[in-house]
Amino acid sequence: MATSGKVIRCRAAVAWAVGKPLSLEEVEVAPPKAREVRVKIVATGICRTDDHVIEGSFLDIDFPVIPGHEGAGIVESIGEGVTSVKPGDKVILFGLPQCGECCFCKNPDSNYCLKSHLSVSQCLLPDKTSRFTCRGKQIHHFLWISTFAEYTVVPEFTLAKIDAAAPLDKVCLLACGFSTGYGAAINTAKVKPGSTCAVFGLGGVGLSVVMGCKAAGASRIIGVDVNKEKFARAKELGATECISPRDFQKPVQEVLTEMTGYGVDYSFEVIGTADTMTAALASCNMNTGVCVVVGVLPTGSVVPIDPLLFLSGRTCKGTLIGGWKMRDSIPKLVSSYLEKKFNSDLLITHTLPFAKINEGFELLRAGKSIRTVLLY
Repeated sequence: MATSGKVIRCRAAVAWAVGKPLSLEEVEVAPPKAREVRVKIVATGICRTDDHVIEGSFLDIDFPVIPGHEGAGIVESIGEGVTSVKPGDKVILFGLPQCGECCFCKNPDSNYCLKSHLSVSQCLLPDKTSRFTCRGKQIHHFLWISTFAEYTVVPEFTLAKIDAAAPLDKVCLLACGFSTGYGAAINTAKVKPGSTCAVFGLGGVGLSVVMGCKAAGASRIIGVDVNKEKFARAKELGATECISPRDFQKPVQEVLTEMTGYGVDYSFEVIGTADTMTAALASCNMNTGVCVVVGVLPTGSVVPIDPLLFLSGRTCKGTLIGGWKMRDSIPKLVSSYLEKKFNSDLLITHTLPFAKINEGFELLRAGKSIRTVLLY
């Protein structure tokens, strides 16, 4: 392409400091170095995690930063040594790398990677420099992918080539939200046919859990949320009933235990608070119940748990992007989408031009959107 090897000037949403609205800026995006890829982002979803970044409650993120981690686009140029993609390829970017070389990547039962932000900071690219500058200042990357920029530079192992027929404004959700929830049910919990499930939190990820439970053959899927406006969509996607904790005088875990006899077989915490995590664990079957924690609690949170909840046999486990090895799984998930094996489009409630990004966040905070997709 004509831009290959040159600095590109484009729009991006910059978080200059914690708690400040995103600022639309012109940024300079340097060409990719060895093993890096520059991508023209076509569409990106707004995820709750991006809001946590802006609030300053998500891990250790350096400011100023360009957030965004649920993006799909087209390869503009590649650095030396890149072999998996070429200019013009459609790709999905993801915040959980798959380097293919570390002990976790080589373990077939693991989807973690030592290049992840949980092990090493992804605020700068692997060579400890940034490809973004704005107003003469270095701007940090987010999870190495920063999809709230019209062009971004990423390590090769944080993207995957996908089917050219895939609509980027729809499959961008597979980068995080849908895959996390759907995989939490299919891969992490391994929901069995005929089982009962409770899903705490009916946002984009929670509804993806509902879809995963349904696909796995669960006979009863109970949605739990204080926002009753989300119940209709949850039932459309597979929830058999929905309850609001505010409608009861007793703790919701007691309500769920009474509804199911001895608690649900699988509970999913998809909100990210200590109280809902405790409730989700206590609401599953005392012996064989499995609680999967999907929600991201604020950094430094401590969850008080009665050890007797475990003595009887319960299991509590976490999940990272739904247990998928991302580079291997994303092309397969896109193929499943194209084959209509699931309909993640139902999660998209709003589509906005990129310039209205702050409006998209307002919809999220007000509980009026499930997923907003931004188009460049």
